[in-house]
Amino acid sequence: MKKQKPTDNNKVHIFNVTINENSPYLQEQNIKEKVWRSIAILDSQSLYNLAEEIVNAFGFDFDHCFGFFDNLDSWTKAKVKYELFADTPETRLENPNSKSVEKTKIQQVFTNVGDKMLFLFDYGDNWEFIVELKIIEKPDFKKLYPLLLESAGKAPEQYPAFEDEK
Repeated sequence: MKKQKPTDNNKVHIFNVTINENSPYLQEQNIKEKVWRSIAILDSQSLYNLAEEIVNAFGFDFDHCFGFFDNLDSWTKAKVKYELFADTPETRLENPNSKSVEKTKIQQVFTNVGDKMLFLFDYGDNWEFIVELKIIEKPDFKKLYPLLLESAGKAPEQYPAFEDEK
């Protein structure tokens, strides 16, 4: 991932990103505590950059399509959606209501503290994360963004080996 130095025009958005507590993967892997990460990213960076940092922060491989959705309960019922499909020529026409994750900047989507979106990673396994904007502040010019600020809870395995697969 390409890290960026802030400019005088930048603000930093700090997010809490939590694995959806209803995730079957948490139950299957017997994870009972809340699993979350705190991430700082420049307001001029893209949703793609945020997605990559989220996936890396949980120790997953960044190897699947993803999207951000305004409906926290059901991504299929979202009215506003930003998906990697909108950036891919082969799938752009199949998803005409989706907006770009590569061209959309953080500041265009997350404008107020408390704004939330559902981040769906891997449309096959449906990893769901709640992304909440907690703080908007001035950048630390000694740091490169995005960056992981804090972690809580052990992340589940992205590709667990379950008993019935042995």
